[in-house]
Amino acid sequence: MSALLRIPTVLRPAMGGEASITVEGPTIGAILSQVTSRYPAVKGQLLNADGTLHRFLNVYVNDDDVRYLGGLDAPVADSDEITLLPAVAGGAW
Repeated sequence: MSALLRIPTVLRPAMGGEASITVEGPTIGAILSQVTSRYPAVKGQLLNADGTLHRFLNVYVNDDDVRYLGGLDAPVADSDEITLLPAVAGGAW
């Protein structure tokens, strides 16, 4: 089964400049494993050293936050759209 992974601008340089890629896997964890194998430079921005989802990365499957769908165990179906959305924080007004 294949899904579409949408890549935010900030991650594109580490992922070959792509705006989106086709990925395959039954879960978000399997897909992120595939992505980090294909694009090793992005691993630290997606996953913590212990393999958990980075806390400043929001991941959505069809507009649903994976943290409420099982985290890395969140299922992915054929034709789903996955969006990576890094959190923006910091700075003074």
